[in-house]
Amino acid sequence: MSIMAKILVTGGAGYIGSILVPKLLEKGHEVTVIDNFMYRQGSLVDHLHNKNIEIVRGDARNKELIKKHIKNKDYIIPLACIVGAPACDRDPIGARSTNLDAVKMILELREPEQRIIFPNTNSGYGVGSKGIFCDENSFLNPISLYGRLKVEAEKTILEHGNAITLRLATVFGMSHRMRLDLLVNDFVNKALRDKGVLLFEAHFKRNFIHIRDVARAFLHCMENFEEMKGQAYNVGLSDTNISKMELCERIKKYVPDFVYVESEIGQDPDKRDYIVSNAKIEATNFKPEHSLDDGIVELIKGYQIIRHYDHTNFA
Repeated sequence: MSIMAKILVTGGAGYIGSILVPKLLEKGHEVTVIDNFMYRQGSLVDHLHNKNIEIVRGDARNKELIKKHIKNKDYIIPLACIVGAPACDRDPIGARSTNLDAVKMILELREPEQRIIFPNTNSGYGVGSKGIFCDENSFLNPISLYGRLKVEAEKTILEHGNAITLRLATVFGMSHRMRLDLLVNDFVNKALRDKGVLLFEAHFKRNFIHIRDVARAFLHCMENFEEMKGQAYNVGLSDTNISKMELCERIKKYVPDFVYVESEIGQDPDKRDYIVSNAKIEATNFKPEHSLDDGIVELIKGYQIIRHYDHTNFA
């Protein structure tokens, strides 16, 4: 995409946004970020010298605020979200108003020609069939409020048209607004700080993706929007549909004194268990550049800097 775009990113100072927004600025795009900074993050301060960024402190559910800043934008990227099943269960009203109602409001306010790229989650697949890859045509069976809201938001967005949705695998990697409550980030942190982890349902499988490849996927969608629009795409590492036990084995390669034990009693409240095909987006010539091992090494270095425990989605 050679013509520079004007982009509205809600939640643009969050875990994904603080990696994506600088990438958009590097490409020369004009970016307006709306964020309530509920985690007191300073994730975009290194980019405030850039004349192409505008920061708006506010709530993505504020209709007048969105109405003002959505004008004349070429792209809308709604990152503002209560992310994860535990966070949504603690505040179901806030989750619905942010994850679904605010998205519907954007659809109401935008002009038909304004393009939307929406981050969904592949947790909408819920519990898959053993040995069968979930693709974009697979039945969606979200088992959490978070998953149900994201699936409904995706359905509504695609029905309105001129949009792409990305069903993201479980994201990992360092960010300027770090999250320690994501599985890989959490397990590497526990390996370094606690030297061990107790696993519940250690055989449950998931797909994973590095945060910088997530940012690259958004840019890829912008560059290929006309060919990709109107559809959902899984975004993950095709060689990394692995279980929690296999993840621990991978981490132990880099943290040899890491001990992990499977519990014989108790259950994991997160019942997701599925393997995912990413062939559809790969067919558009998108390929991730960062492996799970790359991310583990990066996190080990990053945790030499981050030594406190307030980097979660718990305000």
